[in-house]
Amino acid sequence: MIHRALANREDRPVSHNPAIRKRVLLEVGELPGLTNLSQAVFAPGDTAPGHEHADMWEVFFVRSGSGSIRVNGKEFRLERDVCWAVEPGERHEIVNDGREDLILLYFGLRDSHG
Repeated sequence: MIHRALANREDRPVSHNPAIRKRVLLEVGELPGLTNLSQAVFAPGDTAPGHEHADMWEVFFVRSGSGSIRVNGKEFRLERDVCWAVEPGERHEIVNDGREDLILLYFGLRDSHG
């Protein structure tokens, strides 16, 4: 069994933009196929620049705030209590274009078919 609380985890920078901070609940290798389970806080104006993952699904769940996600050039609204799954190879970017922190719970899963 693994048991962890966000309150007990240290802030770390997000690899795509070190200004965005995250707390990692589960690390790569702790569960089969899982690359991480983290919560990131995007301050107003923060952006995780466009990128893609060759062999990983990335799933985002909006805990609070709002923003936008661009997937392969199409823009969609990020709203509280909504989940988005980005497939391997899909270019994606997240922007907090709101006035309050955008808080995302997210995880990555290795694509076993890729």
